Amino acid sequence: MRFPGRSKPTRTGRPIEPRNINRAFDVRCTRYGVRRITLHDTRRTCGSLLAALDVHPRIAMAILRHSRIALTMEIYTQVPDKVTRDALRRLSDWLDHDGDQGDEARR
Repeated sequence: MRFPGRSKPTRTGRPIEPRNINRAFDVRCTRYGVRRITLHDTRRTCGSLLAALDVHPRIAMAILRHSRIALTMEIYTQVPDKVTRDALRRLSDWLDHDGDQGDEARR
């Protein structure tokens, strides 16, 4: 039996139940000491990282297995662009290097 657009069936040929996937994911998070997040969060994180790495949206769409580019672009619009990331990096560097010089350096 085939399930178009779905993952492989169980050993008995039935579709995999979402709660079983979540349960297995929880077990692995606990086993490896990883903070528990949802599977949906892992997909969103993957999409955000692909966007931050400037992967073309169509490639990200294929990796994330989205059926519509609009869905992929929703994730991509939540990631700061390069100019914003550069500005935040400069601010972070300034705060890190200037923090021990007191108020005089900030004037």
